[in-house]
Parts: sequence; C-alpha cells; structure tokens
Amino acid sequence: MPAPVNTLKHRLAQGDVLHGIWLGLADAYAAEIAATADFDWLLIDGEHAPNDIRSLSAQLAVIEGKGPVPILRLPDDDPAKIKQALDIGAQTLLVPMVETGAQAEAILRATRYAPEGIRGVGSALARASRFAAIPDYLTSANAQICLLLQVESRAGLAALDDILAVPGVDGVFIGPSDLAADLGHLGNPAHPEVKAAVLDALRRIRAAGRSAGVLSTDAGFIAECTAAGANFVGVGIDVTLFATALRQLARQYRG
Repeated sequence: MPAPVNTLKHRLAQGDVLHGIWLGLADAYAAEIAATADFDWLLIDGEHAPNDIRSLSAQLAVIEGKGPVPILRLPDDDPAKIKQALDIGAQTLLVPMVETGAQAEAILRATRYAPEGIRGVGSALARASRFAAIPDYLTSANAQICLLLQVESRAGLAALDDILAVPGVDGVFIGPSDLAADLGHLGNPAHPEVKAAVLDALRRIRAAGRSAGVLSTDAGFIAECTAAGANFVGVGIDVTLFATALRQLARQYRG
C-alpha cells in the first residue's frame, strides 16, 4: 500500500482554481469547524500563528477526511522543521521567504527521501506512515509531496525564473504583504506598484507551467489575480473573520 494520493497536488497540476483560507487561531477545534466549510484547502499557519509541532499535528488530524486538503506553512526553510512537518502527516508545504534558486533546490531536497533528497528516515514513528501501517510509504512518499514556495521580496522576484527552474517545485506563492513592505509600502498591499508586481509574477509562474498562489481579502483583487493565472487562491483568514464578526455584533448591540 503506497502513501495517500495528494489530491491537491494533482488538481493544481491540471490547472484547477482552488480556494482556501489561512488558519491562524492555532486550535484544533477551530480548525475542525473550518473543515466543515466547503473550501478546497485549509492552510495551517506555522509562521505567524502561535503553533508548535503538537498543535500543527492536532490540526492536521481533525482536518483530514473532512473535504478540504490541509496545507502546512512552516516558519522557515529549516530542514529539521520540514522533516517534522512531513512526519506528522503534512503532504503539502508552503515555505516562506524564498529568494534564490539554490534555496529552492535545498528546500526541495529536504522534502525528499534519498537518493532524491536528504529527508531523515523515521517513518516507523510517524503519523505520515500511519505508524508503519503503510508498508510502501518510504518508496512512494516522494511522489505525493506538494511543495509551494513563497516569494515575497524584491530579491525573490529577481530570482523568480531561477526558482521556477528547479524541477519538483509544484508552485510559487506571492506574498503581497511582505512584498509591499520590501517595496516601501509597508501595510499597503493595495498600492498600485505592489499589485502590478504581484500580477506580473503570477503570469510568469503560470507561463512556466507551475501553480501560482496568492492571498487577499479584496474580492476585486482576487478576481484580477485569478485572471492573471492564480489557481491557489487564499480568500480569507480565520482570525480576521472571527474578530470582524465579533466586533460587528458588539457594535450592533452597544449603545
């Protein structure tokens, strides 16, 4: 029996436009609620949310089998963190702050068992192999890993062609907020210069035959990004959705 088929990887590869949200509440119960919504994917944020490896694992467990595909965003490109994320069962990773082709290649190798890479072998201990219940996990795992790299700086954009040239990288996600900061527009991802850079990058990514990702809560910009080729499309964040709903309700009854 091989590793589970990564349906997200295959749907993105065939060009399907898939929508999802960021999970930043760092709570399995909240993640399970989100999994009852009809999103294509849910991204568990290990970069900016207060998660550790145990909370990430718990959220993966409650999302699986409910419809949306779980994705895990790591805090950085540390091979040890990549190894842990894969061992707890993540099959799709988003790795932030990628700025060179060499960095992209190193990240890819960290997600693959030898001889394709350097991922440590501990599958008998791992949730990924159903604790050794998947006998062919080691020989089939590589093919089901979906690697998305996050480009969110001027250096990353300058190296985009090099990053896209790395075989095995499934897609590139453009981060508007950090890109805005690096372009001198901190806190203003809606600035025309930022939007133009994002749209240009999305077109280049799809022209290279890779999946193109973006996150926005602006419906108009989401439509522009989709028209430019984005097919991994983040449309919301649980933290801001929750906070906005609470504040609106409080205003409704206050005074």
